[in-house]
Amino acid sequence: MKLQTQIPLHKRTDKLINYQSKLLLLGSCFVENMGQKLKYFKFQATQNPFGVLFHPQAIETLVLRAFQDKKYVEDEVFFHNEQWHCYDAHSQLSNSSKSEVLNQLNTQLETTKLLLNEASHVVITLGTAWVYKQKSTDITVANCHKVPQVNFQKELLSVKEIVETLQVILEAIRTLNPAAIVIFTVSPIRHLKDGYVENTRSKAHLISSVHEVVSEAHNNCYFPSYEIMMDELRDYRFYAEDMLHPNATAINYIWEKFQKVWISDEALEIMSEVDTIQKGLLHRPFNPDSEGHLNFLKQLELRKENVKSRIQHIRF
Repeated sequence: MKLQTQIPLHKRTDKLINYQSKLLLLGSCFVENMGQKLKYFKFQATQNPFGVLFHPQAIETLVLRAFQDKKYVEDEVFFHNEQWHCYDAHSQLSNSSKSEVLNQLNTQLETTKLLLNEASHVVITLGTAWVYKQKSTDITVANCHKVPQVNFQKELLSVKEIVETLQVILEAIRTLNPAAIVIFTVSPIRHLKDGYVENTRSKAHLISSVHEVVSEAHNNCYFPSYEIMMDELRDYRFYAEDMLHPNATAINYIWEKFQKVWISDEALEIMSEVDTIQKGLLHRPFNPDSEGHLNFLKQLELRKENVKSRIQHIRF
């Protein structure tokens, strides 16, 4: 008896992720979930230099400015609620010091360009097609920073607009790094503050747009995290208390699916050893001075040295 509809997935035959791979992850909250998994298993991965970016045009702004070496200047930041902000970045880059905000923005731009140049894989997770445009400038913002909503016009990006945005992103990446694999996903997190029907329209626009650009080149790929959540995990026990975000079980499930498609067999073997070490590091003994625990620590050190001898960049 089959009690679940499953998304067909196939292991990649080439350009798999291993411990020599360098990954850059950009986009919505879900990319943070995947980034945390990669960090736990000690992959060379960096996520969201500008913080969480929910919609395609916010990602385009970051990638294009990094590509063009277009630094931020004083009139591109503003003061609100006792902090300086930039409409292109998440509030985690905000600061009470104007100079510090500009310094962080420009440092992160340099980091982004370096990562785009070096990345073997770029993972882009799109969260929503709804955007907010500042009425005074008609410029789409990445984050409103709690500025009153009366200052913005809310709009739904069309499929054509999203396709054009993704093509700009891909062109910049390809120019800097023709060999990079770009993996698109659509976040399974529902943006119900936009409305139930509105969220569905938004996800549909994102999925249609991604598939249009993915079909254009071999190096552009799609991973169905949204579809896995909607079909294979079609039950509220896989959601957090807000009934919107995937819970730990769902995140682990989707991560396992991602591993099966994208992680090399050699890397999977090392991941198992890294997982054992990570769990060992979290172990809290009843008697720290016991012979058993001291032997446990000795064996743990041997495991760490063995992994580090195989993968030079790994640090515990």
